[in-house]
Amino acid sequence: MTERRWGLTKPTEADIARGGFSTPWDAPFIPPFPFRFRNCEILTVFYRTDPAAAAFLAPPPVRATGDVVAIHLYKMNDTDWIGPYHECNVMFGAEVAGRAGAYSPYLFLHSDGGVSHGREIHGQPKKYANPSLEFRGDLIVGTVERNGIDVVTVTTPYKQRQVDPAEMRRHFDFGTNLNLKAIDHIDGRPAIRQITSRKLTDVAVRECWVGPATVELRPNAQAPVYRLPVVEPIEAFFWKADFTLVSGEVIHDYLTKA
Repeated sequence: MTERRWGLTKPTEADIARGGFSTPWDAPFIPPFPFRFRNCEILTVFYRTDPAAAAFLAPPPVRATGDVVAIHLYKMNDTDWIGPYHECNVMFGAEVAGRAGAYSPYLFLHSDGGVSHGREIHGQPKKYANPSLEFRGDLIVGTVERNGIDVVTVTTPYKQRQVDPAEMRRHFDFGTNLNLKAIDHIDGRPAIRQITSRKLTDVAVRECWVGPATVELRPNAQAPVYRLPVVEPIEAFFWKADFTLVSGEVIHDYLTKA
């Protein structure tokens, strides 16, 4: 007999064994796919770094493919399950198993559900921090603060030249996000060791602007973005979009290979 209380249905063992299950079962923390992001405001800044630094941070068999880093500062205004929040994704061009994309060594956001979902499902290296995206007169300013230190500060002029959104892909395909997913069993044995891949779908870019960029990184051992040093700022894009996050795929499984 199905048990119901407080508007909830008690799960069966089969329910628990199915995909998309999250704890606590009566107030699940992890959104099921798909979920939609609406009215997002994004500042994407590209800069040139030391290619040896990117190569060092890429876990084998992932291979860094250049010397360009992208910092995305997102103002998520309306997200299913999670609500409004800010996020920062730091990535560089990479490839694995013939698949080109972008590897993320660092991600920061101030949503506990977003941190948990990114780490548990995608294997993204998300940490709690305080990203922000602000308009200060004629300047767009993106920052990431953690432990009282502004570890990232990026700027660009406010909406000076409108461009085709396709121009953002000229450095590398950041739409395909590669991540290292590492989760252990409770007894310490490795449970999951994978390179995962995810893409956003139903992307609708409503406007896109390009301009010069500045990038400042400050050291922090818990948010070590400084390990991808700034050699030369390239350009910045400010854009607005809607998109959907869907399930991804396993590109490389270390345990199966072993």
